[in-house]
Amino acid sequence: MLHRGSCHCGAVQFEVELDHQIDVEDCNCSICQMTGFLHVIVPQRQFRLIQGQESLTSYRFNTKVAEHLFCKVCGVKPFYVPRSNPDGVDVNLRCLATRPERVNIVNFDGQNWESVGHLLRDKSA
Repeated sequence: MLHRGSCHCGAVQFEVELDHQIDVEDCNCSICQMTGFLHVIVPQRQFRLIQGQESLTSYRFNTKVAEHLFCKVCGVKPFYVPRSNPDGVDVNLRCLATRPERVNIVNFDGQNWESVGHLLRDKSA
């Protein structure tokens, strides 16, 4: 099922294909706690940026592998390229206009990334 999403101001808009039932990670790492990001990792082929490439700015920290993308206008992070799946896209469930019928929120211990990060690998396969 195709879902549309955007940042708060609408400058960045995208579509993502998701199943009717999905698991979503609620991560407790420093950046996810501060931004309230709910993770839906998909393969790049299931994601399409409709508009706003020029409105995105990038932020990398720690290992510099994950590319966190924020809207330059409103500051919202609607999606990013995750460290665990650099060939995928991690969409913020909270930025979707419509959501899958069933959403199961799973706690993820991102504060201990080095010992649990492997659990997210290949989610975008």
